[in-house]
Amino acid sequence: MTNPEIALLMLGLFILLVFLGFPIAFTLMAMGIGFGYYAYYDAGRMWRSFNRLTEDAGTWDQWSLWLEGFYNNRIFDLFINQTYTVMSNEVLTAVPLFLFMGYIVERANIVDRLFTTLNIAAKNAPGSMGVAALITCALFATATGIVGAVVTLMGLLALPAMLKARYEPSFASGIICAGGTLGILIPPSIMLIVYAAASGVSIVRLYAGALLPGLVLVGLYLLYVIGRSILQPSVAPRPTKEEVPDVPFGKLVFMLVTSFFPLAVLILAVLGSILFGLATPTEAAAIGALGGMVLAVLYRAMTFQRLRESVYLTVRTTAMVCWLFVGSYTFSSVFSYLGGEQVISEFVEGLDLTPLQFLLMAQLIIFLLGWPLEWSEIIIIFVPIFLPLLAMFDIDPLFFGILVALNLQTSFLTPPMAMSAYYLKGIAPPEVQLTQIFKGVMPFLLMVFISMAVVYIFPAVVFHLPEVFYGR
Repeated sequence: MTNPEIALLMLGLFILLVFLGFPIAFTLMAMGIGFGYYAYYDAGRMWRSFNRLTEDAGTWDQWSLWLEGFYNNRIFDLFINQTYTVMSNEVLTAVPLFLFMGYIVERANIVDRLFTTLNIAAKNAPGSMGVAALITCALFATATGIVGAVVTLMGLLALPAMLKARYEPSFASGIICAGGTLGILIPPSIMLIVYAAASGVSIVRLYAGALLPGLVLVGLYLLYVIGRSILQPSVAPRPTKEEVPDVPFGKLVFMLVTSFFPLAVLILAVLGSILFGLATPTEAAAIGALGGMVLAVLYRAMTFQRLRESVYLTVRTTAMVCWLFVGSYTFSSVFSYLGGEQVISEFVEGLDLTPLQFLLMAQLIIFLLGWPLEWSEIIIIFVPIFLPLLAMFDIDPLFFGILVALNLQTSFLTPPMAMSAYYLKGIAPPEVQLTQIFKGVMPFLLMVFISMAVVYIFPAVVFHLPEVFYGR
């Protein structure tokens, strides 16, 4: 077989192993090294020392020189260099700091106060409890960026309250599932940091570009919740005074000051310092991590046990991301060296697609990949396959990244592999069925597609803020 055929075999075998359930990071590394050994095999270079053996050489000398020759393959040099490149990547330094901020905020007992306060503040709005839950999800998801944690915590807190207030179970479930996924889109998003590291796009421009699309999506969610509550009041009855008591204005202001504003100020301080060039993303993440610890202390939620849990979860998640990058870089380098990237480029070029058709094809593939794979695996492994093709269609990698971030919302909401639905089902009351949760997320899935259409039709939604802050 020719080298490009081996490259395609390599890609197909990897996809097969992923579907069989093998650990993705280590599968990437093993396949990169295995196929790379063939790709970089150079008998003259590898067996030079072994060929100099004399006839009276002992067994130990033979074996040691044979092993030296076996490991004298450039794939091992490549693997070491790729590992060093990932571990010294300054963009990825922000990942553990943002993760630590999220885990600390998750354990700071902020969310219950925030939901209670927003529920009281919005009690006169249609679907008030749903609006409060959605805004709480958006703020909490933005602060943590950890979908499973947001959906689980809000499911324990807001879902029983909405069910008690006679909300339709599917409607209440959809609000929590959709709101919990917003953290991978709205800055400061860990997903955008990972995309920046994979694509080479400036993270500050990505953050600026993602802000308006994120707000558009939140606005569409709120319009749906309020609109359906007006048109179909039975799905979200107005709360009684027993469910949401009247609170004097002065007390409500105090509740907002002590619950809503601290978290909002923390997010704005981190995001503002990045967007206005006051700090690098890594420095802003450090500020956020410190701010999260200060909030935990102020809310009297900082204990050694919670701190230890936060550090452990941060290290575990960061290690997963880093090893995914190491495996992906090694795999993609070998894949490209064998000619696989050129084959894909020639195939796509032969389709004679317009830029719009290419974008739709790429987004459809990413949408389908979102069923079996996590967003981190899609961004690190498969998105780099599309990145070299963007220049062919004159597509800005910034624009493509925002579309991918919007698209990946669907990976958590699309049945049958909607992870948000499974997170919620795991802690929901027994009477809430999985089919009801699936039914509830479908309208929000439509909102995601509408937001993607808005970005397609009005690219200025993505480019306006980066141009205002940083120029063209």
